Amino acid sequence: MIETKSARQQVPGRMAKAVPSTSVTYAQGKGIDDFVMNVHAADPMRLIETERKGVAGIFVKDLARRMDIPAQRMFDILGVPKATAEKKVAAGELLTGNGGRAALGLARLLGIAKEIVDNSTAPEAKGFDSAKWLGQWLETSQPALGGRKPAEFIDTPTGLEVVTKLLGAIESGAYQ
Repeated sequence: MIETKSARQQVPGRMAKAVPSTSVTYAQGKGIDDFVMNVHAADPMRLIETERKGVAGIFVKDLARRMDIPAQRMFDILGVPKATAEKKVAAGELLTGNGGRAALGLARLLGIAKEIVDNSTAPEAKGFDSAKWLGQWLETSQPALGGRKPAEFIDTPTGLEVVTKLLGAIESGAYQ
């Protein structure tokens, strides 16, 4: 679901004009896949707005379930203390800052994984659960990461970029 709002921009000596501002929001009733695809298709400006606004706390728990990762482990991957995450979920609040950006990064990774499967011509791709595969892949040591798990890198922007490039290399066949 895309949420649109208008902000007023003040320019000295001029009337205020409306500047469109959009972010991608998570609607629990629509599910993970809808949010992931909206994030995956979003332009950089929309992603910046989403990073600033934050991600629904419940998204983290729903994503953990979808990826078959225990919620506590998901909080660890995102670098968010369990108490903070649970409080945000219970209050229906947004997860902001590094944890929110990391959660959004996981949504982007899942979008890439789904695209890899969607573009595959292999018979096994039909009915393949890319979310569960990604959850397992994140927890598997990767030679390209010096034997470390991709999950160990998600909590920083640079680490997320490294993992994103590695996932892209898998799609291109450059890394098996």
